[in-house]
Amino acid sequence: MIDPIVTVDWLTDHRDDVTVCDVRYYLDGRSGPAAFEAGHLPGAVYIDMDTVLASPAGPIVGRHPMPTPEVFASGLGRAGVADHATVVVYDDLGGMVAGRLVWMLRIIGQPAALLDGGFTSWTGDIETGRGARPIPVSRSVVEWPTDAMASADEVAAAIEAGVVVADSRAGDRYRGEIEPIDAKAGHVPGAISLPFSVNLDQGRFRPVDELRRRFDEAGIDGDGIVYCGSGVSACNNLLAIEAAGLGRPRLYVGSWSGWSSDPDRPVATTEQ
Repeated sequence: MIDPIVTVDWLTDHRDDVTVCDVRYYLDGRSGPAAFEAGHLPGAVYIDMDTVLASPAGPIVGRHPMPTPEVFASGLGRAGVADHATVVVYDDLGGMVAGRLVWMLRIIGQPAALLDGGFTSWTGDIETGRGARPIPVSRSVVEWPTDAMASADEVAAAIEAGVVVADSRAGDRYRGEIEPIDAKAGHVPGAISLPFSVNLDQGRFRPVDELRRRFDEAGIDGDGIVYCGSGVSACNNLLAIEAAGLGRPRLYVGSWSGWSSDPDRPVATTEQ
């Protein structure tokens, strides 16, 4: 299996052997497809977050629930991403968004990696426009492995059992000082703050030994659970933890958007 994070140099050396996916997506109203048309890596295909990487939002399930395996396979198939392909994915937000597709592919056993530094790190030629029309392929439908994800009840039980549950959002959202998106401010009681942004230095991942030290100090490893606002940016932490050689924690897909929409779930604002 390919490493979860690869460099531009690695991609340049293996460009003819991989499928490149652009997963730019924004919460501030900007258009991911428009960004793709304005400029993208040569040969890249665009993958839409809302229609391929998530199912419709809702209470309890959160803002980015997992799509059905059928929807995922169909969406990637239309984009020409074959079952056997090695996939490299990028965005322009430090892997905040692209990590979701990488994680989804890796948990079903397909080799996939996040491009370190993303679009802004690429120094080669850039294509504009919609690019060549992808050649659709038929993909196998693979069920999501249940051991890769955790439900809200499992999160609560894990905290009760002393398992580390990490919140990947910014510290001010974790502490409940602000909440620009979801129903309530705060965090899951007992969860620690582990902002994914600290994995990065000027948009690129810190050296593996620094990442390992950070996660060791937090007590998070493959037995833990990670969440964020909607199960997207937490994947950056999941890939960084795996890259640090500490296994792959579970993802609470509903994340804070799901937890905070449930009136029966407690909320905390005290630092852990």
